[in-house]
Amino acid sequence: MDIEMIVMKLVVCGGNARSTAIEALRSAKNGDFTHADQLMEDAEKTIQEAHEVQTEMIQNELNGKKAEVGLLMVHAQDHLMNAMTVMDLCKEMIDILRIK
Repeated sequence: MDIEMIVMKLVVCGGNARSTAIEALRSAKNGDFTHADQLMEDAEKTIQEAHEVQTEMIQNELNGKKAEVGLLMVHAQDHLMNAMTVMDLCKEMIDILRIK
């Protein structure tokens, strides 16, 4: 996979996972925890896709094929980390709402 495709995959996966987690939180706020749980599972699967791309990049680097790390790659990683943070917070907030 070339660097542009990697960047796009990370940005898209990050954005989709973040949006899905926010949608899950909204479902939980409306009392629909079954839907919220399903959406969080979907977000996790999407993040897993991004992790697979990252793992491939790491394996390539360990095998001597260094990846070009430019501003676009940093931007893509930022999207991914933001999504992971939002997902963690949404999980906690959903658990709080579930207790109420």
